[in-house]
Amino acid sequence: MYIAMNRFKVEPGLGKDFEQLWISREVHLHKEPGFMSFHLLRGPEREDHHLYSSHTVWRSFADFEAWTKSESFRKSHSGAGTTKKLYLGHPEFEGFEAIQEVRADGSKSVFAAAAE
Repeated sequence: MYIAMNRFKVEPGLGKDFEQLWISREVHLHKEPGFMSFHLLRGPEREDHHLYSSHTVWRSFADFEAWTKSESFRKSHSGAGTTKKLYLGHPEFEGFEAIQEVRADGSKSVFAAAAE
């Protein structure tokens, strides 16, 4: 499993605009091989920004990487330049390979060997 996250520092007072932009956009992710889920997360409000994160879960890094090279990715990001007024700087990408999952029923999965 691979988790891809982008952190967005949104200008104070523009959080509702940012949220509406995401909520109203056309979604293509569910059509992509290996896509598992998406979350838009609202984080803490600071003096100079409000923190948000987009969070996608993929079956593998290869599936995520294939999506970044797809027509679907280009369509999803085609209007990104018009939203710069909402952000402080560029989104900050972070990618994570899942090692373990513990579910609500107590069951567990190990996805990759732990680092030595």
